Amino acid sequence: MKHHKLMRWHVWLGWLIGVPIIIWTASGLLMVAQPIETVRGNHLRSEPPVLDAIQPVAPKLEGRQAKSLTLQQNSAGPFWVIAYADGGKRRADAMTGALLPPVSGAEANMLASAARSDAAAIRSVTLFAAGQAPMDQRSGRPSWQVVFDDDARFYIDADSGELIAVRTRFWRAFDFMWGLHIMDLQTREDTSHPILIGSAAIALLGSILGFVMLFTRRRRKRRKPS
Repeated sequence: MKHHKLMRWHVWLGWLIGVPIIIWTASGLLMVAQPIETVRGNHLRSEPPVLDAIQPVAPKLEGRQAKSLTLQQNSAGPFWVIAYADGGKRRADAMTGALLPPVSGAEANMLASAARSDAAAIRSVTLFAAGQAPMDQRSGRPSWQVVFDDDARFYIDADSGELIAVRTRFWRAFDFMWGLHIMDLQTREDTSHPILIGSAAIALLGSILGFVMLFTRRRRKRRKPS
């Protein structure tokens, strides 16, 4: 194929893929601007308390099938987390095995403050049902969203009291850029869909054509009479 035909194809492919390439480059640059540990808010998490030396009592399952039992400890002390086979969760007292009620707003406030490494003030505490969980929560669990003054959000599981996620302001910018990067702003999780695959294929083809043109252009210059 002659050089001018390759150039024509390269220009048309450039028009098609120019904007996605700019988006991929800009979003990739922002995503590597800070270490992933900082993005995840690891610096805001306090060290989890060491589990006390106790003789735990098995929790009362009340006829429900359990998929797993996990013994944990937070600022309130040791407790069981029961993950039921039907997808639900519940916590139980580690010393008596008695099932505990769902987490209250005041308790979520206390748990989030204890899970944070510094003494930041809390701005708001909001309960979200499983089907109404904010996009940055991601687990699909009912949760308390505890927002601090620096806009960091700690999500506490409303049933088990576990810390589900820590979301910083930069994490939300990172998440938006990730959605742009994979061309999925709705769920920001689908990394294999026709638009992304097609765009990547066109970008690859354009890059290959550009590389080939380096040699066809050199060959053309050699043939050109002086």
